[in-house]
Amino acid sequence: MSANVGMIDRLLRAVVGIGLIYWALTGGPVWAWIGVVPLLTAAVGFCPAYTLFGIRTCPVKQS
Repeated sequence: MSANVGMIDRLLRAVVGIGLIYWALTGGPVWAWIGVVPLLTAAVGFCPAYTLFGIRTCPVKQS
């Protein structure tokens, strides 16, 4: 499982994930707990949906 989420993408995912979780904790709708998903993908640096669609936002490492 190689990283396919770049740094800017990870930052945006973390902000959105934290925002959604905060909203859920402060009385928002139960679906706001979906914020766990972008937060986890930001932490790991891998998005399974990106693999399905052939998307890669991180630079390819040259060997």
